[in-house]
Amino acid sequence: MIEMREIVKTFDGFAALDGASLSVPAGSVYGLVGPNGAGKSTLIRHLTGIYRQDSGQVLISGKEVWENAALKARIAAIPDDWYYFLQATVRDMMRFYRGFYPTFSTERYEKLKAVFAIDEKKTIRRLSKGMQKQVAFWLALSCMPDYLILDEPVDGLDPVMRRQVWSLVMGDVAQRGTTVLVSSHNLRELEDVCDHVGIMDHGKVLLERSLEQLQDNMVKLQVVFRDGVSEVPQELPVLHASRVGRIHTLIMRMNAEEATARLAVYDPMLVDAVPLTLEEIFIYELGGADYAVKDIVL
Repeated sequence: MIEMREIVKTFDGFAALDGASLSVPAGSVYGLVGPNGAGKSTLIRHLTGIYRQDSGQVLISGKEVWENAALKARIAAIPDDWYYFLQATVRDMMRFYRGFYPTFSTERYEKLKAVFAIDEKKTIRRLSKGMQKQVAFWLALSCMPDYLILDEPVDGLDPVMRRQVWSLVMGDVAQRGTTVLVSSHNLRELEDVCDHVGIMDHGKVLLERSLEQLQDNMVKLQVVFRDGVSEVPQELPVLHASRVGRIHTLIMRMNAEEATARLAVYDPMLVDAVPLTLEEIFIYELGGADYAVKDIVL
């Protein structure tokens, strides 16, 4: 289990993390989302022991991460700016990883050659960005980690390789109970792989829920009222409303059954509940229409 409790981290007086707390259940895939500058990468650097918090606790399996070499040996991470030695080949980096991870599996490394199909004798800096990211996954998965921390992990990969990589990661979750925390702006992709989601903004984790709870706590409704009702009744707790012709689209913070029951009082001609995507939930949890894309006349 991964826990962060009231983490504060400041840089030159700026609070990059301002009391951030989160909890990642063991064996789960946790998606961390938020706008640029929310503090996601800073939080991840605390989890991997790169940064030391000003206050609060960073715990994995109940133990502090900072300067805990035995615990770090159970964690593999792929940052957005993955590091490698400038003159290193894939095989050079494999030897480097093998020296730090007691659980590194040379057998798995050899098996994954068929998946990534990259010349291991080639200098990594001469590979494309997408191929470098493949090497990062090749090495990280060969470490056989208990915890996998990913920051924009599939950026630069083609659609086929993205699917292949997620298949490998999800296989480790199912077979080995690997706990995965992934930060990404690709919310559509996270929706397919995550079972828990945390939404972060301004150095805080605003909320964290299972994906099922998150989707069940907000609903989009398409409503057609009867003649004489042209506007949405003000007493309805609507986060956002739009209208095209007679069809009103309402976003309400409640489940579909409760929202339908609230609307039934007005005897509408049509009420159709539509599941929200993770992207829509993200937008309205962070501030509704004020956070949505704005039309600007040039």
